Amino acid sequence: MEDLFSENGRATEWLDTAVEMVMLYAPKVVLAIITLLVGLWLIHRVVNLLDARLKAKDPSLNKFLCGLVSIVLKILLLISVASMVGIATTSFIAIIGAAGLAIGLALQGSLANFAGGVLILIFKPFKVGDTIEAEGFLGAVDEINILYTIVNTFDNRRVIIPNGSLANASLVNVSYYDTRRCDMTFGIHYDDDIDKAKSIIKRCLDEDDRVLPEPEPRISVGSLGDSSVNIIVRPWTRTDDLWPVYWDMHEKIKKAFDAEGITIPFPQRDLHVYQQNRTTDAE
Repeated sequence: MEDLFSENGRATEWLDTAVEMVMLYAPKVVLAIITLLVGLWLIHRVVNLLDARLKAKDPSLNKFLCGLVSIVLKILLLISVASMVGIATTSFIAIIGAAGLAIGLALQGSLANFAGGVLILIFKPFKVGDTIEAEGFLGAVDEINILYTIVNTFDNRRVIIPNGSLANASLVNVSYYDTRRCDMTFGIHYDDDIDKAKSIIKRCLDEDDRVLPEPEPRISVGSLGDSSVNIIVRPWTRTDDLWPVYWDMHEKIKKAFDAEGITIPFPQRDLHVYQQNRTTDAE
């Protein structure tokens, strides 16, 4: 009987302790859960609002800044929720700091990409929609994220380039300026009339509305090749019209040369054979 009363007493004591713990921590836990849910909802709203504001002003900064703000706010929310439950935030922050240091040492390359993304968004060597040539790829910038930049090439390939590489290497922003010079070279035969060939080329340029009148196109003899007189042609076009003008003008000038009797030579060599008579003295 004494053992039974002793066990009942311990059970009652445990039950009282459990009830006391529930009464003590249940409101804090419930409040912490409510705070967590409301906080996540508010963070989602803030990020969406920031996304809507930045999308129209600066698409390049949009995804990067929204992602960074979301991460920072969620970390602050978790620290606040932990303090409401009763977890010592000082030790919690120290644990996060130690974990951050360890993760930072393990992910040095990712941190370099993060720093590269920050530099790209601050100095803006390119933005979303620009055409760039970097790391051996030429294409349009589709996204600038925290760690990498996505480029869509013109043959419909999706290339993911780390921001660290873009920030620390040379790149070409093809679409930075509104106009570009279209460099072309046409070879004519040495027997052809140079002035006539230049006049034909100028006529073809004048007939194309995509060729800008200013700066005036440059048409000059660039070099005397092994089998041709090379005429350089340097018209200016809008950046979007560069390659269409380049391709169309080669076809148009070739047809105009054919119609006017101007020859575009191909490399050839003249072979001269000399016959040498040999006399053999017979004994």
